[in-house]
Amino acid sequence: MIIATLPASNATYTAILSGNNGGTGIGVVEVYDISQSANSRLANISSRGFVDINDNIMIGGFIIGPTTNGSSNVLVRAIGPSVPLAGALQDPMLELHDGNGATITTNDNWKISDATGQSQEADIRASGAPPSDDRESALLATLAPGNYTAVVRGKNNTTGVGLVEAYDLP
Repeated sequence: MIIATLPASNATYTAILSGNNGGTGIGVVEVYDISQSANSRLANISSRGFVDINDNIMIGGFIIGPTTNGSSNVLVRAIGPSVPLAGALQDPMLELHDGNGATITTNDNWKISDATGQSQEADIRASGAPPSDDRESALLATLAPGNYTAVVRGKNNTTGVGLVEAYDLP
């Protein structure tokens, strides 16, 4: 466990998890704002890993805390083709689940909303963080305080290295 007070700035930080003595397996990195009374804001969290099939898909969890207006606007992305390394996941699919495991929404190919079949490109571009490849997935959601899970799978059971990200939008 690491407890750190980070300076107020637009700096980015990376936590790297590795196995003891070169060991491998499934690991979890968690970030908490333990001083919620402070004027701080965790704007983004992301994780890179191998997206396999069946029970070995990529899962990223996040918690929406209490807010002054009762909800938070978030952008969730599943990135693959633009990950700059060999073996990147070529067509990620994204699912957003609530704390009970129910699917809230899904996305395959970020410019079109799976829920409506309509373009969501302008709204996602306005967020400031549109994916750079049309095959990547993204969704916008207004979420009440609670636990959420983003699930990344490869289309047609493809595998590769992917990135799952959640952004708290102003």
